[in-house]
Amino acid sequence: MSNINASFKRMISGPVGLWTRYKEKHPNIAQFLVFFMLSNGITVLQLVLMPAFKKMFEQTLLIDTSFQILRLGQNFDESPYYVFDYASGAISASGGGGLAYFLAVQITIGIAQVINFFAQRSITFKSGGNVWKAAFWYLIAYLLITIGAAAAQGFYKAPIYDLFMNTWGMGSVGETTADLITMIINSAISFWIFFPILKIIFKQK
Repeated sequence: MSNINASFKRMISGPVGLWTRYKEKHPNIAQFLVFFMLSNGITVLQLVLMPAFKKMFEQTLLIDTSFQILRLGQNFDESPYYVFDYASGAISASGGGGLAYFLAVQITIGIAQVINFFAQRSITFKSGGNVWKAAFWYLIAYLLITIGAAAAQGFYKAPIYDLFMNTWGMGSVGETTADLITMIINSAISFWIFFPILKIIFKQK
């Protein structure tokens, strides 16, 4: 039994010891790798939650409720351009998903960001600073990034849905695929912007 325990300890200490030495030599890269792994895990969670919320809200009248706010000029076809543009009606019927789609996306992102806050603070940055102060600045960053990502979505969301649903004729499967791709793009935008911001918010002492 003692030999088995010793072998197990050597097996465990090998990778752990290697990672510990790597962190000591390359602390910034190691920190980024941890941030990357946690962010990808949270993105997977979003990819599971968003379709579930979307399907649930589509069964309500919310899908027929338009949600279009923060108008910024016009699209190329001279129609109004909104930062948050969720016209009423199902996407499969050429609508924008309405308030149902907006809530599905934002509730999913909200849950993910709460988990991300505590995970990144405790695991990646090991911050011991004031949690309420950090949460306040995290919320500000989250709101600004959400608005920026929503504004950028206007350039790629419609073409992606049109490609999968109409051009490639994938129907409902194409809609689900487009849902996932737009969520991944949104998460990628947040990923690259959040890392330098979190290094400031979660200062190590």
